Amino acid sequence: MNYETDVKTARMQAVADKIDDGSAAGKLVIGTTGMASTLVSIPLADPCGTAANGVLTLDFDPDISASASASGTAAAAKITNSNGTARVTGLTVTITGGGGDITLDSTSITSGQTITVTAGSITHAA
Repeated sequence: MNYETDVKTARMQAVADKIDDGSAAGKLVIGTTGMASTLVSIPLADPCGTAANGVLTLDFDPDISASASASGTAAAAKITNSNGTARVTGLTVTITGGGGDITLDSTSITSGQTITVTAGSITHAA
């Protein structure tokens, strides 16, 4: 099944709207493989990003950061609304330039460390 670009964009805008639908900004939650452990929860911008050409580009300009609450290797992420309802799951995490959905300056995280997110996007499937 394939979708026209304008349909993909509308669907990605709907995702953005669901991320933004809580009483405050949504959150990017970064964890270990399979989200077995949460490493850091970072408030997003409100609105969270912009949908265009079938891609939701999250607003990380300027970069966002928060202190890690646990130690481990970042490998997965999810996005919730401000009420904690998961809106996007199964995101991959890599270092900047590594091709993940969410990119960090480092995937090796220590509790108390400042975690900086440099880029993130969600691309609609075919």
